[in-house]
Amino acid sequence: MTSNQDMGRRAAVVLCATAVLMGPGNLAGASAGTAAAGSSPHSEAFVYVANLHSDTVSVVAADTGTVVDSVPVGDGPDSVAVSPDGSRVYVTNSAADTVSVIDARTRKVIDTVAVGDEPSRVTVSPDNRNVYVANVASDDVSVISTRTRAVTDTIQVGDAPLGLAVTPDGCTLYVANAASGTVSVVRTATGTVTGTIPVGGGPTALVLTPDSRHLYVANMTSGDVSVVDVPDGTESDRIPVGAQPAGIGVRPDGRQVYVANIGSDTVSAISTRRGAVTETITVGDSPNGLAVSPDGSRVYVSNFEADSLSVIDTSTGRATDTVAVGDGPTGVAAAQGKSS
Repeated sequence: MTSNQDMGRRAAVVLCATAVLMGPGNLAGASAGTAAAGSSPHSEAFVYVANLHSDTVSVVAADTGTVVDSVPVGDGPDSVAVSPDGSRVYVTNSAADTVSVIDARTRKVIDTVAVGDEPSRVTVSPDNRNVYVANVASDDVSVISTRTRAVTDTIQVGDAPLGLAVTPDGCTLYVANAASGTVSVVRTATGTVTGTIPVGGGPTALVLTPDSRHLYVANMTSGDVSVVDVPDGTESDRIPVGAQPAGIGVRPDGRQVYVANIGSDTVSAISTRRGAVTETITVGDSPNGLAVSPDGSRVYVSNFEADSLSVIDTSTGRATDTVAVGDGPTGVAAAQGKSS
């Protein structure tokens, strides 16, 4: 982090505890080759890291832990998501109120889409038809068509929306509202909020289990994770983790949920069967963004203050590598590269 002014801007809209996420204003693991910077990837696996203060996205080859490219995007890139087919990378530019669309093959920005006020989270629907963008300062979600790359709808949700998760069938979108302490349930076909679920303090990120039966919500100000029973639409448990939990991800087998704790410089590993933290893993300074590889073998964590990416081996519960990336890394995503 380079400035207290940056910290204050995000803190004002996402409660005071988000001061380290701030800003003006999910996943790899298969083998990958060491592509040269600017070259066209084939079917390698890559990790993408949004660097808030250098206005870039670092492209990391998953098997070598090497930064193979740095893609300039808009002002204050805060989060990143990859399309299901791996062909497009979407980046929210929190200070520019835009989303950059990157061609994963050429690693070039091919479009810039204007959205709401301070876009801070992004996700793509499983059918690759829509991109959802949480606009933390305008309390809404922009819906972008992947075909036309234009905003087709704007959905009003709670105060300071951050976390996003879409069900595998694409029918329901969940939105964590940091300043409301709630999760909005959105019917995607109509763009309407059909329910509101109270959770912990300052919910900033959430993830669905693979069976879609449970939603895990990282609550930054209350220092815990809410477990929401999806069929009932209610919070069924609250699990204490580290200080200021932010990023969250789940293994493909649904056995473990991982939480990046900004204030503790750790990652908590939660056993979904036991409903408790079973491992606490030390990473870099101010970890916030987190992604789990598709095969569940690795967890990638962005360390905001350290300008680095930690790589965790899930079989040992240890950080095995640290990759230097851009200035102020925040959002993390990864995927199998698009074949050329």
